[in-house]
Amino acid sequence: VHLVESGGGLVQAGGSLRLSCAASGRSSSNYAIGWFRQAPVKERVFVAYISASGGSTYYADSVKGRFTISRDNAKNTVYLQMNSLKPEDTAVYYCAADRAAVVRTTANRYDYWGQGTQVTVSS
Repeated sequence: VHLVESGGGLVQAGGSLRLSCAASGRSSSNYAIGWFRQAPVKERVFVAYISASGGSTYYADSVKGRFTISRDNAKNTVYLQMNSLKPEDTAVYYCAADRAAVVRTTANRYDYWGQGTQVTVSS
């Protein structure tokens, strides 16, 4: 499975961005997708999860109520709508694919990764 993120950029605090994760490859729609982020000199941390069907989602407490994950399996794309952005949301955002049918919040559980997209929120 090959993943490509897009949609990052520079936004002011309180603004919005929508990230996309385009998947290609065999049976990519059978994979759950997780979004993670990594700020400079920090660990990669979980942001949001969506099951393969799209019927189950899960969020980190830090983004709950502000971010929404969704997917369009007809387009093999997962989205992360980010609203009310804060400077502490600044990071490189990665999407990752996981074949397991359980929610995973640990990065090393995911099988495939995209290259990341930079999100910068100015104060």
